Amino acid sequence: MTKTRVVVLGAGFGGLELTTMVSDALGETADIVLIDKSDAFVFGFSKLEVMFGRQPAAAVRHPYRTIAKPGVRLVQTTVRAIDPAAKRVTTDAGTFEADVLVVALGADYDLAATPGLLEGGNEFYSVPGAERVRDVLATFQGGPAIVGVCGKSFKCPPAPSETSLLLHDFLTARGLRERSEISLVMPFGTPIPPSPDTSKAILQTFAERGIRFVGDAMIASLDPARKVAILTDGREMPYALFLGVPVHRVPQVVVDSGLSSGPYDWVPVKQTLETKCPGVYAVGDVNGVGTPKAGVFAEGSAKVVAAAIIAGVRGEPGPGPYRGLGSCYIEFGHGQVGRVDVEFLAGPKPTGTFQAPSEALVAEKTAFGSTRVARWF
Repeated sequence: MTKTRVVVLGAGFGGLELTTMVSDALGETADIVLIDKSDAFVFGFSKLEVMFGRQPAAAVRHPYRTIAKPGVRLVQTTVRAIDPAAKRVTTDAGTFEADVLVVALGADYDLAATPGLLEGGNEFYSVPGAERVRDVLATFQGGPAIVGVCGKSFKCPPAPSETSLLLHDFLTARGLRERSEISLVMPFGTPIPPSPDTSKAILQTFAERGIRFVGDAMIASLDPARKVAILTDGREMPYALFLGVPVHRVPQVVVDSGLSSGPYDWVPVKQTLETKCPGVYAVGDVNGVGTPKAGVFAEGSAKVVAAAIIAGVRGEPGPGPYRGLGSCYIEFGHGQVGRVDVEFLAGPKPTGTFQAPSEALVAEKTAFGSTRVARWF
């Protein structure tokens, strides 16, 4: 019996979930190659733990070497070229041929797209960036602080709001809050557009804690010499501390493959997550299906593709289209976590329901992480 060759590019939420599902269902009857350039997985929300000194970076890393699943080969290497028509991938560790190719390479950060960000600000969306912010915060003595989004499409839409609220707690604990102003600059009119209740709760919490929300705006550039952030509409905001969400872009290897038409054009897919090339799928942040860029949506899209792969091998009907369901936990500070459940693709417009912040949801968020680690690794 010929084994189905599945090559998965990227071991984030999408790649790990898909690999686990296919391995659980097909075992050694599949030949699954999981490729990632990193040696460990880090949950996106763990970067907040690192940034505010709640956990060291080493504690939030989950090494890929512990993955041992039937039919799965993990290869730590860099992808150099993707030929989607031939379903062939060239890497530093050799060439891999696939019957099914899954591109789950996520989104890269384009720091150079925001002049002055590298010289005059800090990004907190990578682990090294979060570590640098931790060190910057240790010596911060107060003044205007800006949490600023530099591009329209970015991972985890609640994260800038969470960062603002946790910064409030951090500065309060150090006796610096009264001499600091916190502003959040975001490209949306409200913090969480699909869920008015969630946005209302966040804005109310901002008002209680003296955090300024600047909506429908983005950071165009920083002037490090004058310590000023310039917004896309030309307004200027002074800062002593700048925490930036960098412009996100399609990985260059995906652009070069022709699956994407440019660095800011996310890979077009059908609602099955299949690209224009048969047998080639794009899951997670790299695609343009219409959901936010967040791990839970990468996981959800991976489930649909995994089910399609399993059904194909078994000669069974495939799953229905991806509905864009996801739940996001939101740090509200003061030791409490809220939750928003959103559905993006099933109706005429996205809908969301909100669960108010509580200590119970803190435990639920912890369980969310631990159950996935137990399942994937």
